[in-house]
Formats: sequence, structure tokens, C-alpha cells
Amino acid sequence: MDRQLRYFLKIAEHSSLSKAADELDVSQSGLSRQLSALEAELGHALFSRTGRGVALTEVGKKLLEGIQRPYGQVDAIIDALKEHEGVVEGSLKVATIHTLSQYFASELLSRFVAQHRRVNLSVLARSSPDVVELVEKGRADIGFVYDSAVSTPVLDSVPLFDDRMCFVVKKQGGHHPAIDLLEERPALVGFPQHYALRKMLISAGLDDLVVAEANTIDGMLRLVSLGIGGCVLPEHTSDRLLAEGGLVKLAIASPSLQRRVVAVVRNTSSVPVFARQLLEMARNFTA
Repeated sequence: MDRQLRYFLKIAEHSSLSKAADELDVSQSGLSRQLSALEAELGHALFSRTGRGVALTEVGKKLLEGIQRPYGQVDAIIDALKEHEGVVEGSLKVATIHTLSQYFASELLSRFVAQHRRVNLSVLARSSPDVVELVEKGRADIGFVYDSAVSTPVLDSVPLFDDRMCFVVKKQGGHHPAIDLLEERPALVGFPQHYALRKMLISAGLDDLVVAEANTIDGMLRLVSLGIGGCVLPEHTSDRLLAEGGLVKLAIASPSLQRRVVAVVRNTSSVPVFARQLLEMARNFTA
């Protein structure tokens, strides 16, 4: 019955069988069967259908009230014991936006792996909305994203550092060390419109300058190397990566473009041990 009760808790958390099934990585029909078995055992319906999903019945509310805190305490105790005993084996799923995967996330995870060689690490490089969704649904234990992408009560965000932008352009003679994008209004290569850095261009009044799109940094840099336009990327972007395409960085005199990088974890369940350790490393890494 333990599994059925945990499934019940997840359905109650999301008020939706489909969302709970997604997070638990089980079929909706299988989840529904487990719920039906629990309801048959108790002799009462635990949820009623609504237009948007499901809602707890009175019996369901009583069951939730009775088991939510004890199950949370059990999970917290198990995690605490793992930490205390110095657990060295397990898995960690990390989601990060593409831009951070090029410098911050790659170096941070390299340090983590050096200290946790028996941890099975899975890294997913995605767009900002996708990173948020992966962590929301429990498909990633921790995510690294720009704060502008986090607008959900399901997640806690921990500020890490401010990511200042620069202008990347094909190397030519006579380039000045800085550029005023508002005054010079050069052609831009940008991410698709649902990406955080593209939304930054929109907010800055630069979106009409975008003449081409790519959904990865490598793709953007290839287009820039062809002379199609310049692109706005974090100033920490690898110089080696730019040199391969004959590209250089220019400081942006105007407008001021920067984004705050945050770590995101779920606040509706205990954060896994390795995710907490990586979060602590991330905070020290940027201190």
C-alpha cells in the first residue's frame, strides 16, 4: 500500500492524474488502477472529477491530512541519514540552459564529478522554459536558469550571480572595444522567442534587429561567423570557442544587458541529497 499512498500524495499535489503520472514516469492508466485499488481498500472515493482535473473528497482530505506530514518526515530522515553516512552512490539529474552549459555548468559539474565519481550524472541542456518544466515535473533534481524564466509556485530559486552580456561579432580590422546597440543597431542573430535571452532583446527594444535564429550557441556562432550578424551572449562565453570561428567580444555600452542566474529546486518535496550538495557547490563556486 505504500506505493499507492505515495501515488495518492502525488495526485493530490498536482490535482491531476496526468501531471502526477508524468512526474512519476508511469502511465496514466496504471496510476488510475493503483488509485482505484486504494479506494477499494478504503471503501471510499478519494477524488472527484473537476473541469481542470481532480479534487479531494472529504475522505481524501482526511487521508491527506493524516499521511502527508509522516511521509515527508520519513523522506527527510532517509535523506539526512544518507548525508550523515556520506552516501557515495546514486544519481543526479541536472537541467541547464544552453548558455550556462558552455561555461558555468560545465565547470561546476566537472568539480562535482571529481568529488562524486560513483554518482550517475545526467545533464540536460534545454531552453529556459524546458528547464523549469523538467524540474517542476521531477524529471530533473535541480536546474540552472535565468530568474526571468521562473514564475511558478512549485519551485524555489536560489540567486547565484549576475550574467552580464557582450556583443559577439566576426573579427575585422578597426573594431572598437565597445558598441552602442541602440545607436548603431546592427543585425542580430538570436535565440527563438521563447528563450530568456531573446526575451531580453525584446525588452531592450532590439528584437527588430534579429535577422536569423538558432536554438544553440554553436548554431548562433556559425551564423555569426558567416557574417550574417552579431549576437548577444554572456561575457563569460569561452574565448576559445569564439576564436575557432574568428569571432571577438565587444563590450555593450548601451543598453545595459544582464540576467541573474538562479538554481531552481522543487519546494513540494524534499530536495535529493546530491542536488543539495550541488546547490551548495554552486553557491560557493560563485561567491
